[in-house]
Amino acid sequence: MAQADRQAMQMTPAARAAVAQRATWVSVAVNLVMTAAQLVVGWLAHSQSLIAHGLHSFSDLLSDFLVIYASRKSAHPADPSHPYGHARIETAATLVLGVALILVGAGILWDSGIRLQHAEALPSIETIALWTAVATVLAKEGLYHYLIAVGRRLRSQLLIANALHTRADAASALVVVVGIGGALLGWGFLDLLAAALMGFMILRMGGQLAWGAIKELIDTGLDEASVVAIRQCLLATPGVLGVHDLRTRRMAHQALVDVHVLVDSRISVSEGHCIAETARIRVLAEQPDVLDVLVHIDPEADPATDPAVLAGLPGRATVLAELQELLAELPPPRRIVLHYLCGAIEVEVYVDLAHLTEALSLAQAEKALAERLAGHPAIRAIHLNACVAPS
Repeated sequence: MAQADRQAMQMTPAARAAVAQRATWVSVAVNLVMTAAQLVVGWLAHSQSLIAHGLHSFSDLLSDFLVIYASRKSAHPADPSHPYGHARIETAATLVLGVALILVGAGILWDSGIRLQHAEALPSIETIALWTAVATVLAKEGLYHYLIAVGRRLRSQLLIANALHTRADAASALVVVVGIGGALLGWGFLDLLAAALMGFMILRMGGQLAWGAIKELIDTGLDEASVVAIRQCLLATPGVLGVHDLRTRRMAHQALVDVHVLVDSRISVSEGHCIAETARIRVLAEQPDVLDVLVHIDPEADPATDPAVLAGLPGRATVLAELQELLAELPPPRRIVLHYLCGAIEVEVYVDLAHLTEALSLAQAEKALAERLAGHPAIRAIHLNACVAPS
């Protein structure tokens, strides 16, 4: 694991929120200055593309405040109503941001198309619009590099999305530079074409962000490489004989995993639990994106039995009541273990070695019990074991 990943995983939710909000306030300051400059200069210099870009920068401001709100809310710890925490607030905010970009992009495209029909009536553009557009490109590109570095360090999809939004803004500002430059050379329609192209770029970016958030909200699984890595991690755990029903889903910057692991069917419940916890801890340690792992233990001999069949078998109290008469000729059992395997029940009975007589061997008793159990609908076999009573 990279040093940056380890540092990010060690940060508390409150610390992550503080760093995210500090970065976002820097973005707010830059976008506020550039929005005012583009709108004022675009209006005075008669540049429709610069005005459109100013409106886009204003949408950046709105998204920045959305990020601040979402990062603060998502840092709240888990509670009874939100047992998995509040990280999905980041996902919802990303969806809202994507939809907002779609609306802004569509609006710019529509307005540019209307104005292109009357391009000859547009006033000439002033040179100051070009220099303002160049300054916008430089400011947005610098802001992008700052935000993407913070977003990757925090592993925050929302901050990364905001950084990509800023990069799209820088690219569209470059288109504005070309459009304004062409208009200053005498091709006035290029300013409107630049505005239309910028609108399309914004629309496309919004669609990508919204689709990514929707996939997370409908619990789309992790990519194949991540799933393979998690499976290999589970299989490498001592005591795990197989893995099936591995399911994953994204939770903002982390993921949740559900899995069934196969273990030896004769081990104790506590050993099976220990194997499950070892597998869980191993995945959490080796996969920094995983928030939690729910491990279900399956007996090694019973991976494919229909759960409904097992659920229809009699419970322990019913089985013990049926065994009471069958075991009446034996010494009182010290322990009875039931194995629910392959749609039937196997019984292990432990009797005190000191109470056995030469006339009653375990083999003879097992044979007699097997004859009496022939045709039983649930109990398949009874195994007798001798044990020594503790002193």
